[in-house]
Amino acid sequence: MVTIFPRIAFVVARGANGVIGSDGDLPWRLSSDLKRFKAITSGKPIIMGRKTWESLPRRPLPGRLNIVVTRQAGYQAEGGVVVGEPGDALKAAFEQARSDGVDEVCVIGGAQIYAAMMGLADRLYLTEVEASPAGDTVLPEIIETAWHEVAREPFPAGPGDDHAFVLRTLDRR
Repeated sequence: MVTIFPRIAFVVARGANGVIGSDGDLPWRLSSDLKRFKAITSGKPIIMGRKTWESLPRRPLPGRLNIVVTRQAGYQAEGGVVVGEPGDALKAAFEQARSDGVDEVCVIGGAQIYAAMMGLADRLYLTEVEASPAGDTVLPEIIETAWHEVAREPFPAGPGDDHAFVLRTLDRR
């Protein structure tokens, strides 16, 4: 019997300068992108680091298993599952995805989790923000030649959006 693993998808927004965060928060407000984030991740297990978990305005994010990766012994994430290693997070996410009948698990940040799992990602849901904000958290480099763009949708800055942005979906070659 062959076991099919769900796809590992990163969901991330980055500025033109690679910035993804500032002081534990997003460096912009993009209402349109947050709606897309919810649509992509709802019903799927999500994996995040402790700092990302702590930055969420509402914990856990509803309608999906929230898996928090931390090296902090005894850490509690009420409503989430705490694991010590990215591999343990993937194991829990795959089990939940198979149980729920979904074909994707989503990695939602932060930079350390993206760096640890970049080689494992099958898909990137990448929001490219048309701004270069100040920030202290940068997305690890994405080697564009390793990816094939399967979708692209530009968005002008609308109500609730600080900047225009492009939504891209990239699959690993």
